[in-house]
Amino acid sequence: MSGQGMWDRRSALRAAAVMAGVAAVVPLAGEAAAEETSADALFKAGKFEEAGRAYEAVLRNDPTDVHAARQRGYVGLLSNRFADAEKYLGMALALAPQDVAANRLMADCYTRQDKLVRAAPHWRAAGKEANAKWFEAVDGEPYQLSGEVARLPLQQMDPIPLLAGSINGGPPKRFSFYTRIASLNVSAKTAAEAGLRAVGEEIEFNGRTVWSYYGFVDSFRLGDVELRNVPVRWSDGEAMPGSGDGMIGTWIFYHFLTTFDYAGRSLILRRRTPETAARASAGAERLPLWLAREHLTFSRGSVADSGERVVALHIGGVGSNVAGMYEGTARQLRVRTDYERPEESLAGGQPVIVYPCYPKEVRLGTANAIGSYSVASANNLHTGHGFDVLADFAHSFFKPYNITLDFVDMNVHIGRGKAA
Repeated sequence: MSGQGMWDRRSALRAAAVMAGVAAVVPLAGEAAAEETSADALFKAGKFEEAGRAYEAVLRNDPTDVHAARQRGYVGLLSNRFADAEKYLGMALALAPQDVAANRLMADCYTRQDKLVRAAPHWRAAGKEANAKWFEAVDGEPYQLSGEVARLPLQQMDPIPLLAGSINGGPPKRFSFYTRIASLNVSAKTAAEAGLRAVGEEIEFNGRTVWSYYGFVDSFRLGDVELRNVPVRWSDGEAMPGSGDGMIGTWIFYHFLTTFDYAGRSLILRRRTPETAARASAGAERLPLWLAREHLTFSRGSVADSGERVVALHIGGVGSNVAGMYEGTARQLRVRTDYERPEESLAGGQPVIVYPCYPKEVRLGTANAIGSYSVASANNLHTGHGFDVLADFAHSFFKPYNITLDFVDMNVHIGRGKAA
């Protein structure tokens, strides 16, 4: 069995060769295993391009290696290289059609391209029945965009940024935003007022039972831009106090050249063209952008003396900390941590204990925060991606800066002060 619990044909072929007494296969298998181990180590360390080449070398030696094909597809997907992702994920699924991880990645690949109907069967094979029903119900082209640019002033910055938007032509509502969520989410009250109809539902268990509902909004207007036929979620649970009438997630943002202009207290959404990309990046520093699990954004940064490593960009949301990290990472980097003042918090809907900590520096390119309040979590909250994540850079880190996410060239542009 493979590491994902699915049948790996490579293992079967090698086992058959050994049982048949083909001694010549043994050293080749050992070399191939070493190559794959090296590729996995590179991927885990966030050296994605090198890992991609290493997985290709594994596949040249053994085209039936499901793991290498899946991982090579994942490398392509991290950088929105959809042709690469489809090629190698298709190879993995041809070898192991029920592979859960490969189906999840292929669902992600089609979701990012707005090919929702094509994503649906892969969501189902990945065990996400609610997503499958949701996307099967789409009628026509999703995320139809009109307008060129919207500059949306922030009505408040703390504890969570809020701006104005409109659902289905209704009166303005207050929306927050966060790159740790995927779809457009609205409150149950907003869903009822807009007359939203659920096309799917599921029960979540986060210490209590919560029904989540899935549907589509005909129109979501943000200033001078409008998106039509937009996937939306809502639930019967209580909204976080002060979070407004809904929350905008990364699925919305990757349809634009998106600038979170913290210093200018605004959100800027531009139709992405080479010209608007050039203007948005003028005077800003360019860093890599990676996207995992449909909506989670990553780049390269550092904490204390860590050197540059993969970091998560938690733009928006709530909190006064500039960064968050695993307590073991803080200890390893000798970050001053106050264990006498634990804080009860939430992450992903789950209760966590965090401790105040004060790294001498957190840095994203040349943007930095010196000795600023951060948190160290008793649990590692950055698992499940297949690669190590040093820390997350949170809402308060970005306040002196403007940061633009370009989901075409897959770059982050960060500059001090107000955006042009």
